[in-house]
Amino acid sequence: MKGDFLLALNLRGRSFLTLKDFSRQEIEFLLNLSADLKAKKRAGIYQPLLRGRSVALIFEKASTRTRCAFVVAASDEGAHAEYLSKNDIHLGGKEDTKDTARVLGRMFDGIQFRGFKHSTVEELAKYAGVPVWNGLTDDYHPTQILADMLTIRERFGSLKGRRLVFMGDTRNNMGNSLMIGCAKLGLHYVACGHKSLWPREDLVAECEKIISDSGSGGSISITDNPREGVAGADVIYTDVWYSMGEEEQAAERKALLAPYQVNMELFKATGRDDAVFLHCLPAYKGNEVTEDVFEHPDSLVFDEAENRLHTIKAVMVATLGAA
Repeated sequence: MKGDFLLALNLRGRSFLTLKDFSRQEIEFLLNLSADLKAKKRAGIYQPLLRGRSVALIFEKASTRTRCAFVVAASDEGAHAEYLSKNDIHLGGKEDTKDTARVLGRMFDGIQFRGFKHSTVEELAKYAGVPVWNGLTDDYHPTQILADMLTIRERFGSLKGRRLVFMGDTRNNMGNSLMIGCAKLGLHYVACGHKSLWPREDLVAECEKIISDSGSGGSISITDNPREGVAGADVIYTDVWYSMGEEEQAAERKALLAPYQVNMELFKATGRDDAVFLHCLPAYKGNEVTEDVFEHPDSLVFDEAENRLHTIKAVMVATLGAA
């Protein structure tokens, strides 16, 4: 179709740093491409769309799903993936970020970065001259949101109008990114957590403007009442109560967020028999979620984890011009 061709053309050469940079149509194109690539992999159909390409995978933070998804996605499509830990290269040490970016951009066709400061991935994208993909920063986790949205769409058949409740530290990178994704795609987003951990007002305003300008039909609400928050929810989503680098805040966060644990009582408080549970993983069972919810038949956490592979593959294929 002509529309898909134009969307594919528009995605070529672009970096993937935050969903704020992409239109609803572009995000939906990536989800459709993800579904197509997933179906072909399951059918044993391999058309190495990235044959002869090489990608650099820079990791400041440890990773299971992001690292494995990028490596397998590259392999499936015929590309070579080179893992570069913070101890393997001079990024931010002997060499500043823009110099590292310009060196890697001369050698690789694309660069993934997973680390702390969002400004680092922005600087890589500014100077590399090739697509740069955000595998997670302290502010955003956009590849995870694509996997989440694909998982929700697979279960319910649609995204627009679904009610997604994020429980816990609602101003972390997952809370930020889910709010943006819901605003773009027309979901009703509920941030539910302690008032001291509510999302930034400027980002809430930005997402509300996205909804208003695009007419997506989505909405944003914020509450500190868990039972009110989950009422009528299609999706209950949670994440760890403290992220990498925040371990010293563990006791404080547990005290603040204990009322927001996703347990079976709260899961049933949706009032629906088709609600699903999502978690970006890894999960600290007994903290943000109980074992019985995590292992519930309507917990889709491992479908969600698998979909990291297919959505990351779609991002690479599209931005490297192979879609």
